Amino acid sequence: MKLPVIGRVKPYLARLRFRRPNARKIIVTLKRRKLAAALTVVAAAAIFYTVTHPAVVGVSATKRELPVYSVQRDNRAVSLTFDAAWGNEDTRTLIEILAKYNVKATFFVVGAWAEKYPESVRELSEAGHEVMNHSNDHAHFTKLSAEQITANLGAANEKIAKVTGVTPTLFRAPYGEYDDNVVTAVRRAGMNIIQWDVDSLDWKDLSAAEITKRVTGKAAPGSIVLFHNAALHTPEALPGIIEFLIRDGYSIVPVSELLLSGDYTIDHAGRMIGN
Repeated sequence: MKLPVIGRVKPYLARLRFRRPNARKIIVTLKRRKLAAALTVVAAAAIFYTVTHPAVVGVSATKRELPVYSVQRDNRAVSLTFDAAWGNEDTRTLIEILAKYNVKATFFVVGAWAEKYPESVRELSEAGHEVMNHSNDHAHFTKLSAEQITANLGAANEKIAKVTGVTPTLFRAPYGEYDDNVVTAVRRAGMNIIQWDVDSLDWKDLSAAEITKRVTGKAAPGSIVLFHNAALHTPEALPGIIEFLIRDGYSIVPVSELLLSGDYTIDHAGRMIGN
């Protein structure tokens, strides 16, 4: 007697499962591979974010070598810093604005920039601003060996000192990129590595109002503010920012005056704290 259709189907499916690979296992394996790939991308993004935002890693960051992002201060002091690597359209204007308010800032300049624009470097120095090291050629320092970092720092220091007569003691890594090797090599060269905790994002050509809002909304005692020379709207925004800070009781000082002397520690957020 022939089996009903349903009765014939079940043995067939049983044989099929025996002869062919388990489709469900294949699907699970593929899903696991996709998940692993996705987790790899997320992990890479997290590592990049951590480089410029050390606070996100919490207590584990105490094992890392960190630059100075800000300084614990008893008074309301902040520092305005400018990175100079490419253009030179507004350096004179920035000097004039700062002079109007009797404010001294810190300019981190690339050695090649100092070589190309020695008059601007000299004017910055003569106006009382700090001229510090931003590398010799704006290289990616995390790709350099300790020996290459030392040579790069030395080349930039030599070019800056040739114009100003003062050898820089502070360094800001190009692109804000660093790792333990970079921080250690810079400190072994006798220099402090400086980041920032307030980013104007002026390099994105934000409007003057947007730049002002970002800086005035984030500045706090001990903050280090990042600007750039040759940024489109920074000269327009700078007077209002300075006036706001002064009205709010801040003193604006160069970075070397903001830093603590004597014993200190740098916490997981890159904040310099006196012992």
